[in-house]
Amino acid sequence: MKKKLVSNHYIQATISGALKAGFSAEALLIQAAIPLELRNKPRARITEVQLANLIRSVWSKTGDEFMGLTANPCHLGVFELMAESVLQAKTLGGMLHQSARFYNRVQNDIEFAINQHNDSVDFTLTLRDPKHDPDHLFQEFLLLMWQRFSCWLVNEKIAFLHTRFNYPEPAHIDEYPPMFGGQLLFEQPTSGFTLHSKLLNLPIVRDQNELSTFLLQSPLEILRRVGQDSSLHSQVRRLLFKQGLEHLPTLEQIADSMHMTARTLRRKLKDEGVSYQQIKDRLRCDTAIRLLTEESLSIADISLLIGFTEQAAFCRAFKNWTGVAPSVYSTH
Repeated sequence: MKKKLVSNHYIQATISGALKAGFSAEALLIQAAIPLELRNKPRARITEVQLANLIRSVWSKTGDEFMGLTANPCHLGVFELMAESVLQAKTLGGMLHQSARFYNRVQNDIEFAINQHNDSVDFTLTLRDPKHDPDHLFQEFLLLMWQRFSCWLVNEKIAFLHTRFNYPEPAHIDEYPPMFGGQLLFEQPTSGFTLHSKLLNLPIVRDQNELSTFLLQSPLEILRRVGQDSSLHSQVRRLLFKQGLEHLPTLEQIADSMHMTARTLRRKLKDEGVSYQQIKDRLRCDTAIRLLTEESLSIADISLLIGFTEQAAFCRAFKNWTGVAPSVYSTH
């Protein structure tokens, strides 16, 4: 139940470069164990494990660590070489400078830069030819990679001040807060992230054996959502999950547990662009998908676990949520 789900947007975004290079979408999805029916269903969702498998599938088929999303391919194993080289650094600051210097030397498609101010440091990356990454998948993956790898190396959850994106806020904005650290800033001159200067002195505590394990699990270790979204609708979602899905509380009961009136909760949720019913539907949908893909349970059992007394009603609701029947996700 710990695995998180992500928007179906990431299926097409991940394979777009491989498709331009002539690779088959079906072959990529089959290798990643993602049902073919999900590709053109924008309401469907996939697990982080499935997304990690899809990235691995693109890597193996194309032989390109940049996934066909830059003008020139990058040999597989370049990130591994960079990671091994930064283990020699003593601190987080040394790692950031060494990693930027490494990539600036071995490829010409991304420019990395570090600018230090009085009390903060900006880590910036710029795609020299962004038209190859129209969905910004590669750029976002790079930002995640450097943030998560930094946290892993120092074995600490780093407090990033903000993460910047040089494009407008996307339609799937709900995916961003749990993934990226700090405040999210869109339509910025550059993409990157900012952290306090004092954090540059954090010591690197990982060794070669730990790095080998990290690399074997990549990109899943990069995609895992380690942050906790502090928005009100996420707080409501966590409360609902703790109380169980068989008998979800009313809006009034949730509001009372949060020490506010139902009217206030409804208004604040509306300000975040979501309703209580939408939160319940998303929670039930995500839980059902996890159970369908990870547990040896029948569709009838799952329908009961998430609060439906009739399997037919669950199947209708699930298709309304995702655009596909629950059997598409089921491994049984």
